[in-house]
Amino acid sequence: MYKILIADDHPLFREAIINVIVNSFTGCQTLETEDLDSALEIAKNEEDLDLILLDLNMPGMNGLNGLITLRNDLPTVPVVIVSAEEDKQIVLQAITYGAVGFITKSSPRDQMTDALQQILAGNVYLPSDIIRASQPDNRRSQRKDDNQIPPELLSSLTRRQLLVLERMSKGESNKQIAYNLNIAETTVKAHVSAILRKLGVHNRIQAVLSAGNIDFNEYLKR
Repeated sequence: MYKILIADDHPLFREAIINVIVNSFTGCQTLETEDLDSALEIAKNEEDLDLILLDLNMPGMNGLNGLITLRNDLPTVPVVIVSAEEDKQIVLQAITYGAVGFITKSSPRDQMTDALQQILAGNVYLPSDIIRASQPDNRRSQRKDDNQIPPELLSSLTRRQLLVLERMSKGESNKQIAYNLNIAETTVKAHVSAILRKLGVHNRIQAVLSAGNIDFNEYLKR
């Protein structure tokens, strides 16, 4: 059904993630490699590749530079970062640089399966526990003006739109937001479109980045 490349220099993790894939997606074909150069070579030779699961710290990656190289060379192949890294800013930077998801290696099996299902369905996956985490005070003070949404734009959002934006910033999918707010998924999509328009951003990830330091409780009091 799908063809997925697992690029990771830890054989035991490759074995574990392949086990998750083959047990969750019937007929799925997996390919393996352990460094960036061979990942690029395989991906270029496999025209029907559906997804690349990319370790952030394997040989050749040089952090997020490897992701940028892969996206530049193969812009049509979706890439998901799979890493032991759990820093919120690195997660968001990976998405900004073109990854369609970020899965932590500490994720339970069910969570990995759900993440892959969302990604293969065309959604962006963010680890909600990391996205919800607060930044240390010094990092918050350094970044407080970065991507900040002006108060007047936030004030233009309705209460329901604020609730949707809050849950977007926690990494929830439209389906999760619909369930948690007890509204239809089509209604969530309409709210997301309105939020992007009102905030002057082009996509969901820009909205999530902009909402990183918002105290939603203050705005929801009105």
